[in-house]
Amino acid sequence: MTHAVARLREARMARSAKPFIARGSRAPRCTHCRVIFSHCLCALRPQVATQAGMCLIMCDIEPLKPTNTGWLIADVVQDTFAFGWARTEVDPRLLALLADPQWDPYVVFPGEFSTTERVVTEVQTRPGKRPLFVLLDATWPEACKMFRKSPYLNHLPVLSLTPEKLSRYRLRRSKRDEHLCTSEVGALCMALAGEQHAADTLDAYLDVFTSHYLNAKLTKPMDFEDAAHQRLRSLAGPAQFR
Repeated sequence: MTHAVARLREARMARSAKPFIARGSRAPRCTHCRVIFSHCLCALRPQVATQAGMCLIMCDIEPLKPTNTGWLIADVVQDTFAFGWARTEVDPRLLALLADPQWDPYVVFPGEFSTTERVVTEVQTRPGKRPLFVLLDATWPEACKMFRKSPYLNHLPVLSLTPEKLSRYRLRRSKRDEHLCTSEVGALCMALAGEQHAADTLDAYLDVFTSHYLNAKLTKPMDFEDAAHQRLRSLAGPAQFR
């Protein structure tokens, strides 16, 4: 199993002077799902073919964190791209992607941080093009910095989301209840693009990942018949389940 975020993680690890060890656990983890082996969820990975694509611009160590949910987007959405962010340089492959005529890119960020003329609240892709959602995958302070200091994004429309529910993400804390994790943002984008099956699958997969991660942390056995697993099973099909 490999995808854009996994490859970015490998490249980042290759540049590290010492191994990255997640806080709270030194137990060996599956390199594919990032959960300790006793609670591995690789067999549960769904994948959905979509017209819309995802472009993750990730803060330096974000790909290394086992709690990162941009990884879940790359698991589910086949056309997911991932690039590291740096203030002083930009990956030329990212610029090429944003200029690719098949894509219609949107930067996903709260409209209050942008000029009014750039802000949109709906996805209205031009004929012959596919929507590409550019997500800044980082902590909130880091994401704000990335938005301000990435001039190559300044010509793109800013898609401002208005979530109707609070975040269900329980693996990291946020000081603001209205902040969503990257996977939740991706699901909202897919829904706006008319990709409801992908949106529902991302939501269900996040719940299953969270359950596996927390149960592993608490050394509790998994219940593969709980509501989260049953919902994912109904969306992904039984062939991908144990």
